[in-house]
Amino acid sequence: MAVTATPLTSTLVITCESGVTPAGDPVTRKKSFSGVRADATIQDAYDVATALFSLVQDQVLEVVLSSNSELADE
Repeated sequence: MAVTATPLTSTLVITCESGVTPAGDPVTRKKSFSGVRADATIQDAYDVATALFSLVQDQVLEVVLSSNSELADE
């Protein structure tokens, strides 16, 4: 039996460094953007993430694209 995957939606999660604590440890934060189109390319998602965070002083540490698909048995 063949199983097919139908892309649903994706979530873009951006982790950035927003400063340091008084002890000198990095302060990180995550921002999630849900509802990313299923047909968006990974390059498009990365470009959007870097464009959004180029507007602020925070340094982007990680960009994650989490995709959801519906699996069906044919």
